[in-house]
Amino acid sequence: MTILMTGGTGFVGRHLTEALTEAGHHIYITTRTPEKQTSTKQVTFIGYDYPAEQLPVIHAVINLAGDSLFGYWTAAKKEAIRKSRIETTQKVIHMLKQMKQKPDVFISGSAVGFYGTAEDLIFTEETNRSGNDFLANVVTEWEQTAKQAESLGIRTVYARFGVILGKQGALPLMKLPVKLFAGGRIGSGEQWMSWVHINDVVNMIQFCLRNEQVSGPVNVTAPNPVRNKDFTNTLARVLGRPNWLPAPAFAIRAVLGDMSILITKGQFVLPGKAQKLGYNFVYPNLKDALYETER
Repeated sequence: MTILMTGGTGFVGRHLTEALTEAGHHIYITTRTPEKQTSTKQVTFIGYDYPAEQLPVIHAVINLAGDSLFGYWTAAKKEAIRKSRIETTQKVIHMLKQMKQKPDVFISGSAVGFYGTAEDLIFTEETNRSGNDFLANVVTEWEQTAKQAESLGIRTVYARFGVILGKQGALPLMKLPVKLFAGGRIGSGEQWMSWVHINDVVNMIQFCLRNEQVSGPVNVTAPNPVRNKDFTNTLARVLGRPNWLPAPAFAIRAVLGDMSILITKGQFVLPGKAQKLGYNFVYPNLKDALYETER
């Protein structure tokens, strides 16, 4: 299979590229700076302005690009978060339109932030109503942009990622206070955290590539969300550290601004579609997932 990918140099993209090339696929990775990358026998770096007609037949497109959510959410940062996702997806749609032979599938990155935050609701792919905060609005626009691929007759999947656990990404930041003996719940600790191990992220994307029954939104989350207080307790046990110093929500908001919503609030999201179609999780339970990241 020949695959076109955006965001291939990011956390998820690197792991996914490694798995796909090991499986014998060739990956064309679009990047703003292809001249700074080194292509290999199975990975070719190209710019976003690369003529689509010069590409070989592309069987699948995976869109993972987007500015990091981490950092104080100034007006400029918010615009970078939104613009990077929407404009990159628009460029991908443009390339799809130029291809004479359309790909079989388009998997576009998304986020469980689509659902907004709640303490007493369960969200699945059947939840049609989005939230009304900044991230929910961005994700809704992001998915609507990607939806143009459907009108081209391409099977389209919106991979709604939860909090991804691995040696990169959010987890190193989450581990730091615990490692410094200053770990503890955040705010009330009752907020839900819909997490997923990076190995399952990679496997679920490959599952979506292969399974023609998969389309529309897919929650890329483990089947056992946990509350923040339980996450920090489990993390502390895995790291062999105490878990005694709670962080007040107001302090988190003072430090992170609007980005604090990612930490002080949450949502209970279940991977209903993937489970129904037969996906088997490598790490369905948090303790095992965290131990794996420490190996």
